[in-house]
Amino acid sequence: MLKVEEQTPVQFSSELLAKFDDVKSRYPEGKEKSALLPLLHLVQAEFLWVPTSAMDQVAEYLNIQPIEVYEVATFYTMYFLKPQGKYALEVCRTGPCCLVGAEKILDHLEAKLGIKEGEVTADGLFSFRGVECLAACGFGPVLQISPEYTFYENLTTESVDKLIEDLKNK
Repeated sequence: MLKVEEQTPVQFSSELLAKFDDVKSRYPEGKEKSALLPLLHLVQAEFLWVPTSAMDQVAEYLNIQPIEVYEVATFYTMYFLKPQGKYALEVCRTGPCCLVGAEKILDHLEAKLGIKEGEVTADGLFSFRGVECLAACGFGPVLQISPEYTFYENLTTESVDKLIEDLKNK
């Protein structure tokens, strides 16, 4: 994984750096490190994942050590550390959702998209993974789509097929 990331240098645009400045300005002097999570969100929104080279640049921007950024980015599952599809489909795979078909939905996504969990479709549109609780236990199986974090409940294979077609046509 790191070899892929190391081979993917990124350059921050002036627009992205302006957003960084805006976020950083919300924190008191000396407490700019508090902007780390929102800055990582901005990076991910721009590149669809958070490459190591981007983490290094965030560390430099905040005047902190790169390891401080790595610790945060690897702790939170909301940050993607390898390339994702434009639409990262995340299916809840905890007990309540599995009882009503989450595993069937994950198997269906694999077959429908022609990729394994964690891979990206050839057109770059889709990736999928199972995640922990999405807090909709009474409406499972559930799926969220990153980076917009839109939620879909009471999934069936048919509703997943429709969702994929709708996303392809966006």
